[in-house]
Amino acid sequence: MEKELYIDHTNEDVLTGTFSGSSRGFGFVSCPDREQDIFVSASDTKGAFHGDTVRVQITRQAHGERRAEGRIVRILRRNTREITGVVQKKHHMCTVVPDDPKYGDRIVVRSGKTKGATNGDRVVIRILDYGTAVRKPEAEIFRVIGSIWDPSCDAEAVIISYKIPTMFPRPVLEEADSIPEEVREEDLTGRKDLRQELTITIDGDHTKDFDDAVSLTRDGERFRLGVHIADVSHYVREGSLLDQEALLRGTSVYFTDRVIPMLPEQLSNGICSLQEGKDRLVLSCIMEIDNKGNIISHEITEGVIRVDHRMTYPQVSRLLEEEEKDDSILPELMDMLRDMRMLSDLLRKKRMERGGINFDFEESEIEVDRKGRPISIRAHERDIASRMIEDFMLAANETVAQDYYWQDQPFLYRSHETPDPDKISRLYYFIRNYGYYFHGRGDTIHPKEFQKLLGQIAGTGEESMIARLVLRSMKRARYTAENNGHFGLAAQYYCHFTSPIRRYPDLQIHRIIKENLQGRLDESRQEHYSRILPEVADQSSKTERRADEAEREVDKLKKAEYLSERIGQTFTGALSGMTNHGIYVELENTCEGLIRFDTMDDYYDLDATGCFVTGRRTGKVYHLGDRIEVCVKKVDLITKTVYFEIEEKKSEDRKHEGARRKTDRQ
Repeated sequence: MEKELYIDHTNEDVLTGTFSGSSRGFGFVSCPDREQDIFVSASDTKGAFHGDTVRVQITRQAHGERRAEGRIVRILRRNTREITGVVQKKHHMCTVVPDDPKYGDRIVVRSGKTKGATNGDRVVIRILDYGTAVRKPEAEIFRVIGSIWDPSCDAEAVIISYKIPTMFPRPVLEEADSIPEEVREEDLTGRKDLRQELTITIDGDHTKDFDDAVSLTRDGERFRLGVHIADVSHYVREGSLLDQEALLRGTSVYFTDRVIPMLPEQLSNGICSLQEGKDRLVLSCIMEIDNKGNIISHEITEGVIRVDHRMTYPQVSRLLEEEEKDDSILPELMDMLRDMRMLSDLLRKKRMERGGINFDFEESEIEVDRKGRPISIRAHERDIASRMIEDFMLAANETVAQDYYWQDQPFLYRSHETPDPDKISRLYYFIRNYGYYFHGRGDTIHPKEFQKLLGQIAGTGEESMIARLVLRSMKRARYTAENNGHFGLAAQYYCHFTSPIRRYPDLQIHRIIKENLQGRLDESRQEHYSRILPEVADQSSKTERRADEAEREVDKLKKAEYLSERIGQTFTGALSGMTNHGIYVELENTCEGLIRFDTMDDYYDLDATGCFVTGRRTGKVYHLGDRIEVCVKKVDLITKTVYFEIEEKKSEDRKHEGARRKTDRQ
């Protein structure tokens, strides 16, 4: 056994944290009490594996933009035993390339432990020896998922890799089965009866878990907006098996061809889903709003509703944008939809006036066949109906958060803190190269400055590139037991209240709200929530990140598969990233690929800002945001990397066209 170093636990330079690896050997250690990770070089990892709990000694303190550096002095706990990857056999040697490069570039499979896997199989391996800084880890294959050329295996591999629970334990399902399928008369005691109000749901075409409904009436220039949220907490009681499983999962996970729900379908698609024509229990936020978009009063109440119409985003958008005539739509419903559009505009204008940032990036819409094979990928813009519902949900979330903040009750907030000053400085000096600027530095920056910048770049060639850099300069939103405000929304108070079927934080605050409404939130219950909320916030933030990363990973796999069947085809894209070995291009359909410098017409040098590359011989310059024509050259399904080559003539024509447009703007 390797002799362990003596650790002085009183030494402030020795910390406990989680190691994050990389395919190049180096890594980072994140510590609970430090905002910035500690860099660890490949020679100082002491054989730490991605995900290990370690002790790290600081060898160089952070200075300016340079992060702190350290060395691993002890591995406290190995947290990873099983991972997924793709088999590569060469010269009678079997290795596995991990799906997540943080586990390294490859892991050796011991002789006789291949379980019959062949080249290109995606497998699950069990680590037998974690290796060292100079020796590869060793493992055995204990499950073959399928071939990388079989798209039906994509989601399954990601689910295993990210350790996302899929099957509900039998006791949890039995508890769900014991819940009534319909609202009972005794459930209505003490609730506001809202069943006579015209109420609708607006969701996607294939949605089954309806956790929000809306109603709207208008009196002159005043609106009465009702946001009605499924009362999941009535059925999922604190500490129950259903509750424990929901906290473990944290959130529903949405893949291209399936959903992994936070709650069993008996609840998420049944009694908790606000289905058309059925009585459903809700927690409602009813807001009085004036003609300036100000919320002048509100009521939060337990209620019962009966949805009159189940509508879809495309349907409502067509009705409002094209004034499409539909004889099945009652005149009073059409009037309410028009009023909703008017109120949505008021709320959004009010949010923009105070500085709310609108990152309206196009999302990927991936269509797959029954076998999971991607048959189309396109950029999907949010329509008027989805933006309308978003405005209403934001209003309810803010109203509830503000209410409970001023009541000084224990609560769970959605926090988005002020960006890191160093990142803001780098962004400032970068945009100056394009003739843009903003006021404020570091902690003094106001979100309105970013909003102004996004308005200035709208419609320009550099819009997408600068908008993404603005987004990357910000911190990630998270759940906290303290109210830290929401920078991106320019909101002093914000929480997640509107999706308790698919997000645990919403379910958690529903319990607090209901106990308060029922007069049961006494001192002992307040102490109880103050004790558990920090842990709930941390768990919810972790599971949210896991879901986001897993969803992106499946999308990346599908995009690689889509382009693997289009080798030789030409697409239009924009330069989206630059590295020392090549430039990345994002196509109009949101797929991304790499152009390696060694496939280009010159040797290109990357500028220190990372914003452009220059050819040594030709002097040709490529900037972030430049639009070019590319040809799909190769797709590596193991690493999920797409390789492009430049279609020179068409790209030159586009660059000249872009230059003319820029001259015209000036």
